[in-house]
Amino acid sequence: MQTKRQIRDLLSSAGVSPNKRLGQHFLIDLNLMRLLVDSANIQNDDVVLEAGCGTGSMTGLLAEKAGMVIAVELDRNLSKIAEKQLSNFKNVQLINTDILESKHTINKSLVDALASAREKCRGRILLVSNLPYDVASSLMMNLLTAPAIADAMYVTVQKEVASRMTAAPASSDYGILSIFLAAAGDVKTIRTLKPSVFWPRPLVDSAMVSFVRNQAKAERIENMELFSETVHLFMGHRRKTLSACSKLTRGRLTKIKNWTEIFEKCSISPTKRPETLSPENYVAISNYAGNSLFLY
Repeated sequence: MQTKRQIRDLLSSAGVSPNKRLGQHFLIDLNLMRLLVDSANIQNDDVVLEAGCGTGSMTGLLAEKAGMVIAVELDRNLSKIAEKQLSNFKNVQLINTDILESKHTINKSLVDALASAREKCRGRILLVSNLPYDVASSLMMNLLTAPAIADAMYVTVQKEVASRMTAAPASSDYGILSIFLAAAGDVKTIRTLKPSVFWPRPLVDSAMVSFVRNQAKAERIENMELFSETVHLFMGHRRKTLSACSKLTRGRLTKIKNWTEIFEKCSISPTKRPETLSPENYVAISNYAGNSLFLY
């Protein structure tokens, strides 16, 4: 782990400074760094993904516990620093790339790296990261679906994102991310963080949040792709009634003509608004929608 002074010296020696455009904020409170890592209860057969590893400050701590660490860093200068700092760890694979190819797609090189690591280490796939603010939500959404599914996530994010992760139905922060996380597992806030624990200081508070995949809950989703389409359809018009939303279908959902029957089977009034439905409601709707598609 690296103190603020050590990080500053590493950057200074490389002739660089924190990149505001990339939203670089280094966690400099070592006790909080240990808290995040300890919360993950990493085992020696786990594969850990660290997105935005920076100068490798937390990466070494992860490598001491995990079977394999895949550390991703977009900034070439930081990647070179991290590579030098982590040279003694044989179980660290450092990838200098953008972790997302697009909002809805994880970089293929990362997917391949995770698949290869999973063949060697038969434990869990964990995301443990001080997440770059601009990729946090998209990355977590991708790791909930496919092709690389995380068994758990322990992340530091903007407090605003943390609120969306843990939001309950009918609250202002409740949205697609809230639904996906709660439908597939269990989410909780570990600690709220003030800007002073980062360098440079961000303008907003942050929070550490954990997500643990619940296999029993996740298996209730019969078709993840259809579940996604269903949630996006209704939450894309969150303040309309369900009945009104069902007339705005796109793609495969246009084939469904019995929405009223589906709502009835789910014991959900078609006059309700999407933002008031629970994650379990969305699982039920998407499963019945899938059955209807099969019938047609």
